[in-house]
Order: sequence, then structure tokens, then C-alpha cells
Amino acid sequence: MSVKGKVVIITGAAQGIGLACAERFVAEGASVVLADVNEELGERVSSELANNSEHVRFISCNVAERLDVRNLLALTMDAFGGIDVLINAARLVDDVPFLELSEEELEKIMNVNFKGVFLVSQAVAQRMVKQLDEGRAAGTIINLSSQNAQFGSADHVAYASSKGAVEQLTRSMAISLAPYGIRINAIGVGGVNISSMDYFARNQAEKENFIRSTPMGRLAEPSEIAATALFLAGDHASFITGETIFVDGGRRILNGVMEEEE
Repeated sequence: MSVKGKVVIITGAAQGIGLACAERFVAEGASVVLADVNEELGERVSSELANNSEHVRFISCNVAERLDVRNLLALTMDAFGGIDVLINAARLVDDVPFLELSEEELEKIMNVNFKGVFLVSQAVAQRMVKQLDEGRAAGTIINLSSQNAQFGSADHVAYASSKGAVEQLTRSMAISLAPYGIRINAIGVGGVNISSMDYFARNQAEKENFIRSTPMGRLAEPSEIAATALFLAGDHASFITGETIFVDGGRRILNGVMEEEE
């Protein structure tokens, strides 16, 4: 399952799940490119990671902008000479009921969560196909999806819709790229213990209800999502493609809530 020596691009890597993935892959000996729109935070965390490895770069990138994506690939190739793994972790989350959701908010969420995944994945996949002629092994792409891709959501309509689109894109990409040996999978994320889930911080009752509807009785840690990404990136997952692996503590399969302990 080793990713030592592989080149990994992670979008949305300045914080949360993206950062956890960057930390894990650096620890496993990969060369890691952190891509994010937050330049100040991205530079800081990449500098901290570079204390443990010289094979770390930060590249400012808005995944919804094609020129930024081209720059991301060009600078990655200049730094490391190839691309083996892409993790699409960049995301935006809305908190707007359907009747109040504006076209502008919808476009903002879809641009990052869906269009961004498409643009970066297409550019990276094109590079991976070329690399096959250069003797490099086939790469893999990992998209971050969500349990909201399959659940209805009254207050996260744009986010849920974007993640549903990402799941379908994952399946379609997997079929298109299978002849090249390039694998595409997604991780369906449940509730994660990260600061960006500030709606839990604002509403303790909602957090408790969420946990009660999760059989394992807690939120996931970002490191647990990163561990799943590591598995999907490695040789142990060599015959897995087009799948979404749910890391949600069983929440998706529970029809109801768990009984409270006495």
C-alpha cells in the first residue's frame, strides 16, 4: 500500500480533510502538492509540513478557474516531474433553505464542488494518460463525496446536489479511464470533527441528533478519511474503481436513530 515516492496533488489542502490527507501522505513518503485558494494558510501549513519533508509544495489555485488549474499542473510537473495521485478535497458548503437559495449561491457551490472536480480531474487525467507512454504507472483520482449525495437536505441543497453530481462523475470517469488503468473512486464523508462544520458549533442539539443517527456514536476524525484515501491510492485497491466508500460510522444505513443508553 506504499505511496512512497509518488506525487500527490491535494486540492483544498490548507485545512480540514485536505490537510489531514496532506499530513498522512507526507508521513508515508509521498511528494505532496497542497493546492488551495487561501494563500496565507496554505503557505503556513506547507511550511510546517516541509519541516518533515523537502518534497512539499504549496500552489495557490482556484479549482473553478481553468488557468489556475493549468498553472497547478505546470508547477507540479516542474517540481516533481509527474503526477500519480489526485485528491479532490476542495469544497464549499451552503446553509440555505431551498426557497431562499439564490442562483448566485448555487453557482458558487457548483463551481467549486463540481466544476472544480471536473476541471482538475480532466487536466490530471490527460497528464496521466501521456505519462503511460513515458513508462510511468497508471495513476488514481480520489474525489471527496458526502452522505448528502444520497440523503435529501433541506438546508444544504446546493451542497447535496453538487456531491450527487460528483458521485455520477466518479462513475463516468471510472468507465472512461479504465482502458488506461487509471482508477477513479470517491469517499462518502459523514460528519467529521473539523472546525469548518461550524453549524455544529452553533447548534449543539443538532450535533447530538446527528451523532444519535450514527451507529458508531461519534463524528469521524479527519485522519480516518485520510487513511481511506491512502488505501484507495495504494496497490491494495488495485481492482477498485467507480466506487464510493462511505466513511460515516454507519449513518447511511440506519433508518432512524440509535437508542439512548440508560
